[in-house]
Amino acid sequence: MQNSLQQTFGNIDIYLFDQLLKGRFDSCKTVLDAGCGGGRNLVYFLQNGYEVYGVDQSAEAVEEVKRLSAMLSPQNKLDNFSVAGVEDMPFANDVFDLVICSAVLHFAQNKQHFDSMVRSLWRVLKPGGYLFARLASDIGIENLVQNVGNGRYLLPDGSERFLVNEQMLLGYTSALNGLLYEPIKTTNVQNLRCMTTWCLQKQ
Repeated sequence: MQNSLQQTFGNIDIYLFDQLLKGRFDSCKTVLDAGCGGGRNLVYFLQNGYEVYGVDQSAEAVEEVKRLSAMLSPQNKLDNFSVAGVEDMPFANDVFDLVICSAVLHFAQNKQHFDSMVRSLWRVLKPGGYLFARLASDIGIENLVQNVGNGRYLLPDGSERFLVNEQMLLGYTSALNGLLYEPIKTTNVQNLRCMTTWCLQKQ
């Protein structure tokens, strides 16, 4: 059973898996993973007839996801994957049914960089499409993080990240005229760091 699950879903983000189980993305056809890494969140999509795209700043990661795509979905075009930053993706407006951005946005250098990444993700998403984002936040550990300026914080686990809070995410949701298709959820990892799931539908 374990091998079968691993083969079907790979090392998928558990909250993305939750959305698949709920059938949220059943009507989607085109999927972009923005900051795809080696493709850990794309195994299911590649094996189930989706047209899959990915960008990452690491050339090595892009080569790795190309190998994964060739193995799992030979018909999926390898030039769907390219080296690019989330804020500067080589796609037209309104082209993807689903945009995944998992554990990427908290690497924003400052507030302006974060804003440009979020608006880039929104730009390439079709009306009616879904944005699935997971990112670090201070929700639940507000008194344990140290502000180092321009949206970045030192976390108890020793890392430095760009952090959001619920007010900020709700502000963007409103500014983008988005709809939360899932409540904002945060996982607290023993008060060392917090990861928040932000799920928006484009109206």
